[in-house]
Amino acid sequence: MLYPEPIQDLVGELSKLPGVGPKTAQRLAFFLLNRPKGEAEQLARAIVEARQRIRYCSSCFNFTDTDPCSLCRSATRDKGTVMVVEQPKDVIAMEKTREFKGRYHVLHGAISPMEGIGPEDLKVRELLARIGQESPHEVVLATSSSLEGEATALYLGRLLKPLGLKVTRIARGLPMGGDLDYTDEMTLLKALEGRQEI
Repeated sequence: MLYPEPIQDLVGELSKLPGVGPKTAQRLAFFLLNRPKGEAEQLARAIVEARQRIRYCSSCFNFTDTDPCSLCRSATRDKGTVMVVEQPKDVIAMEKTREFKGRYHVLHGAISPMEGIGPEDLKVRELLARIGQESPHEVVLATSSSLEGEATALYLGRLLKPLGLKVTRIARGLPMGGDLDYTDEMTLLKALEGRQEI
């Protein structure tokens, strides 16, 4: 059975979301259509507003609505330590441990030759420029323990070590192939405490 074009369009757009297949997209579409009109409009406004107001922090490249972001503006954060993560969601995962007091740098991905993603596609140049300006004493590589995350950490370690910095990697304790945002706070805390110099 074919649905009216607006429903087909809505299902098509929803199915573009990560982890949402055609059946889930159809369920979501009908859920939205059955909700009061104001709720759907509120969702649409929230999406549009987020797209208009959210941008990258000019220092750490995390998502923010103010520039620089609140973490980079904070006078209580340790400017001498920079933690490099793959995605903005990883910053949130680390902040939940309430243990890391330094600053962050978000790469927006990991090196993945299979997907055609190289270092030039990440915020690596910006990281090097930032290190040159801020002169931190330690860079913590907190990329995932996936093959891509490990390759990214190895690449960054080779780039940063000659600069005379202490370069550390968060300790094992994260499952191989796991993402930071799916890891519980205690595992992240132990991984952070057990980081080792590369």
